[in-house]
Amino acid sequence: MTEFIGYIASAIVLISFLMKNIKKLRIINTIGCLIFIVYGILLNISVPIIITNSVIVGINIYFLIKMKADLL
Repeated sequence: MTEFIGYIASAIVLISFLMKNIKKLRIINTIGCLIFIVYGILLNISVPIIITNSVIVGINIYFLIKMKADLL
């Protein structure tokens, strides 16, 4: 089951890079990264997976907020 979650996360992150719209890319990528964080936790706390994907989620959220602010 844990391995399946890792495959799902990988697929979602991969799909995110097919998006032409940067906002959709960041949203879908964030979802994939959040699933990767769950996967890292299920692997008895895999710190490299958790840290890397947490940072990517933070970067995505920062730029999504920045994109929204630029529209105002």
